[in-house]
Amino acid sequence: MSDEFTAADVLVDRLIQWGVDVVFGLPGDGINGFMDALHNRRRDLRYIHCRHEEVAAMAAVGYAKFTGRLGVCFATSGPGAAHLLNGLLDARTDQAPLLAISGMTYHDLVGTSYLQDVNTDYMFDDVALYNQRIMGPRTWSTSPTTPCARR
Repeated sequence: MSDEFTAADVLVDRLIQWGVDVVFGLPGDGINGFMDALHNRRRDLRYIHCRHEEVAAMAAVGYAKFTGRLGVCFATSGPGAAHLLNGLLDARTDQAPLLAISGMTYHDLVGTSYLQDVNTDYMFDDVALYNQRIMGPRTWSTSPTTPCARR
């Protein structure tokens, strides 16, 4: 384990500060940093492994609807991120608090038609109240401190 504090570490810390106690998701290469951060904070944040990204999103929406708390789901880049859309649409329809986290290809490969390179910035724009790309710890630490901030 490195002593370096990553954007994923900052993200997991922020989730814990917001009172999130469970996240639903499916690992993959584009989200490995987040998986490492979850593993490092496994005593503070419970991870529920789902077998499909859409199931993770719908589980997080159901959690949000029945508890009134922020539901959190995640998936890797490309098609994995696309599978979160149905959960986001359901959350938007019922105004359930949902945070969807997706991975992405390496920053220097974005826009090169690299394997699983999908422009999630635009894909999530219609279904998200707030949509932001996080490229490093500094980007996240200057972002809003509430999960429901508007652009």
